[in-house]
Amino acid sequence: MNKRIKNLDFSLGNSRTCVMVLLLACNAMILSAQQSAEVYYLKLSGAIKEGEIVVNKSEGKDVEASIHRKNKIKLYPNVEFQTLEGFGGAFNEIGGEALMSLPTELQDQVITNLFSLNQGAKLVFNRTAVGASDFGLDAYSYSEVPEDYKMKHFSIEREDTTVIPYLQKAFKANPDLKLFASPWSPPAWMKYSGLMDQGEDFPEKNQLKDEPKIYEAYALYFSKYIQAYAKKGIEVDRLVIQNENDANTKYPSNDMSVAQMNKLVKSYLRPQFKKDNIDTEIWAGTFRSYGRLDALEIAASEDYRNLYDGIGIQYTSGIYIQQTKDLYPEVHLMHTEGNCDDGKNNWGQASKRLGEIANYINRGVPNYCYWNMILNETTESGWDWKQNSLINIDRTTKRVTYNPDYAVIGFMSQYLVPGAKRIGNFSRADLISIKHEGKVYVLIQNTKDEAQAYECQIENEAGVKVEIPSNSLAVIVLDI
Repeated sequence: MNKRIKNLDFSLGNSRTCVMVLLLACNAMILSAQQSAEVYYLKLSGAIKEGEIVVNKSEGKDVEASIHRKNKIKLYPNVEFQTLEGFGGAFNEIGGEALMSLPTELQDQVITNLFSLNQGAKLVFNRTAVGASDFGLDAYSYSEVPEDYKMKHFSIEREDTTVIPYLQKAFKANPDLKLFASPWSPPAWMKYSGLMDQGEDFPEKNQLKDEPKIYEAYALYFSKYIQAYAKKGIEVDRLVIQNENDANTKYPSNDMSVAQMNKLVKSYLRPQFKKDNIDTEIWAGTFRSYGRLDALEIAASEDYRNLYDGIGIQYTSGIYIQQTKDLYPEVHLMHTEGNCDDGKNNWGQASKRLGEIANYINRGVPNYCYWNMILNETTESGWDWKQNSLINIDRTTKRVTYNPDYAVIGFMSQYLVPGAKRIGNFSRADLISIKHEGKVYVLIQNTKDEAQAYECQIENEAGVKVEIPSNSLAVIVLDI
């Protein structure tokens, strides 16, 4: 803030008056600092009408109470970490089918509320599946003819009435949308099991065949996918090799070791992309910390990590994110999937999102990707798994329900925007601090039934006391 006292007249006759003038001036500086802090908040309760995220501004009344040390926040705008890439969510076949069941006007309203930069959730860096995810209507790939090594029968036609128009509408709402993609399983005929799903029944066979002609076919499959989507006006910026590569599940999955992933990328996929002039980035992952630490294995090996443009992670404990950064400080990390929960879509679940997101952002990850943006009225996958979503669409009544996660994710996405910088802070509170365009933003939450007072201090300047209303997610905005 660096405000200075200028043009004070010290010819007032005695030093006592001069001291009084100085004190008044200093008090004015502190008041000015306090007035520069604003608090905006979202109440963690109530219904969400037509996708409107109701953001309230705090009254800004004076906070006279003493501040407990756990509620004191010291901010360091000159201590910079990663540049943020924004928020996103996942496209899926079930969501696409539900969206397309609506009248065009309602479809457009949903898309605007998700992807427009002028209102709603403002999701900018999103995910899609290569073939069926666990929220496909059932298991499918783009290569359904066995032993089609040259991909003569490759086709994305199945998605022409679901996923593709869903994506196209999103790109129309925001032409600068970023997109990454990953398969849940290779085509069935490329695996030892001959199945895309039911991996939990045949874990020893739930793997890509370790054969040169299979690797060649799979690399060509990816290339065909990128090119086919591009012809539809859908640009895939990043390809992540395998969703949850350690999973053996009833829904589509594929257990892929780091060694096999490296072989596929080094000897087959990168040469295929080079041959076809494809500049889509190739990322390792998506990795979890569920019994295997494959992300650390790649980060620890210079030979391995140089094969990839980055590493995608989800459901990963903070300690392992930090260890990945310790092993490979220059690593590019990407968050690939948020907690899926159980389809209850309540405020209690939504109130946990800040802590989840802070786990990644505060350890150097530049983005957050929610899981299902849209599900139908059942909240179920094709394998009878209920999960949360930002929006539910009833295909019969045409009712669109905006869930608590929509409001919470939409609130945070207003501030954790592409180009913002995470900055240093000293605090005992669970928060995220960033700076952007001359302001500091502190994302913080009060889950108590009474208001809580906090004090924010930028480096050694005067502290600013603010009040966060009860049961609310808030942002404190300060001028630098």
